[in-house]
Amino acid sequence: MKIEALLTEGRRLLQRQGTFSVALDVRLLLQAAAGLSHEEIIAHPAQDISREAESIFYASIARRSAHEPVSRILGRREFYGREYTITPDVLDPRPDTEVVVELALTHVKHGRFVDLGTGSGAIAITLCGEADQLIGIATDVSAAALQVARTNAQRLGVSDRLSFHKNTWFVGLTGAFDLIISNPPYIATHETLSPDVANYDPHIALFAGEDGLLAYREIARQASAHLSGHGVVIVEIGAGQITAVKSLFESHGLKLFDQAMDLAGHARALAFKNP
Repeated sequence: MKIEALLTEGRRLLQRQGTFSVALDVRLLLQAAAGLSHEEIIAHPAQDISREAESIFYASIARRSAHEPVSRILGRREFYGREYTITPDVLDPRPDTEVVVELALTHVKHGRFVDLGTGSGAIAITLCGEADQLIGIATDVSAAALQVARTNAQRLGVSDRLSFHKNTWFVGLTGAFDLIISNPPYIATHETLSPDVANYDPHIALFAGEDGLLAYREIARQASAHLSGHGVVIVEIGAGQITAVKSLFESHGLKLFDQAMDLAGHARALAFKNP
């Protein structure tokens, strides 16, 4: 079949399933299946596609029809201008998390940091990539997730300034940090998530107890003991969590001094420091 016909058929199949962003999803899946660029797809709509590529394309469309995200099908996600390998062992980095990185870079451009629960390594690797005077530690409870993060760090050229530790929160960490940063689990266990998230993101990276605050309690309880004198703690939060998270950190002597909004206008990143 020709490119144009495959695009039309792919859109028809996904529209029948009620999938969002149909045109973009179909184009990305066809590009990957056929090994073509966006420009080639546009410039040569009458080009024939091999049977092998066609088969791969239809298999991908079937997976997307079952609500599997395009990033999961392709095994990669762009974050802050860099492409990250993702697997079922790690959270799919979302655009909203970029504001967490931006807030961090506003306040800390050199020194030592730790990224708690690094997953794919997107936050830690971006920090090293954007600020060449930062050195960091990336931690995760999952050995499989850490291997994904290591691979991404090596491919993106920051492995010389980033080390990886398998632990829970601050266990085994020594010395003071100029930045403690985390996108922790923050979904309450009773919440219902869309199939795109619930069926494909690792639940250990999503859920945090009955109220969604379990991870924040652990970070807030231990953060002060691991901060340098001018150190900053920055965490990502979910919509509507600002009051509860602020109260938790303040109960452990940390002061909220800055925040950043996500694309929907919700408080997404909070910055704390010692008074």
